Amino acid sequence: MTRLVFALAAAVACSTALPAQTRVVLLGTGTPNADPERSGPATAIVAGDRSYLFDFGPGVVRRAAAAAMKFKIPALEAKNLRIAFVTHLHSDHTAGYPDLILTPAVLERDAPLEVFGPSGLKSMTSHILAAYKQDLDIRFHGGEPSKPRGYVVNVHEIKPGAVVYRDEFITVAAFRVKHGAWREAFGYRVTGTADGRTIVISGDTAPTEAIVDECNGCDVLVHEVYSKAGFDKRPPEWQRYHARYHTSTVELAELARRAKPKLLVLTHELIWSSNPAAMVAEIRDAGYEGKLAFGNDLEIY
Repeated sequence: MTRLVFALAAAVACSTALPAQTRVVLLGTGTPNADPERSGPATAIVAGDRSYLFDFGPGVVRRAAAAAMKFKIPALEAKNLRIAFVTHLHSDHTAGYPDLILTPAVLERDAPLEVFGPSGLKSMTSHILAAYKQDLDIRFHGGEPSKPRGYVVNVHEIKPGAVVYRDEFITVAAFRVKHGAWREAFGYRVTGTADGRTIVISGDTAPTEAIVDECNGCDVLVHEVYSKAGFDKRPPEWQRYHARYHTSTVELAELARRAKPKLLVLTHELIWSSNPAAMVAEIRDAGYEGKLAFGNDLEIY
């Protein structure tokens, strides 16, 4: 029943969406675990006729293509994937980066890919392009029709605490979150949409007051989470790791009570020995009564 309610909520959100409405599309809700039902972390925001990716985990381009077909959103077609933001450089959030650079270009993207993220993103990008040098040489000079502009990547290494991107559809600000030993890990706050929505994406983070400050009654808070019950069964060394890098159901309930989002969407769910309904129950039992959805790949809000 719980899963049915979540699916119905997503279907209603999709069916009432109009082109002027800003949509949050979950492309990947997974973790480093190789779950065939959950692609690597990736969330798309669609505003106007444009899509904006936040993280690009494994499977991102094909998940975007699936969403484009399922929801009839041309902005998510591969050739239209042109703007992306990354929260941090962990492999589960970036293993789809070569795919995002190359596949849309092969499929006739005719504009540079604009990518925003922390320090180290330029180095990662240059190494990816170097690794695929033979591929690029053949595509450019081996007789394949190509649009060289589609292979260009413009990297913007950003600093938190300010607007990092603005166009006619959205404004994006970055803020710092706490993700263990990472010196730079960001969340993002999206405003300036035609329908006035404010959307906050946590990225990977331990509990941080920044989420409360940046959301502050936002329309949608997309936040990572792990099962407290599953955590309690983990080996001590993994408990130490996850407590430092991520947010439990109980901790998220406390944060969300103060952040007061109109809708809390769970993603990057570390389920372990638990299940979605039990994780939602953990959040409810910890005192959070607001609107809540357990996110799954290819749901739209």
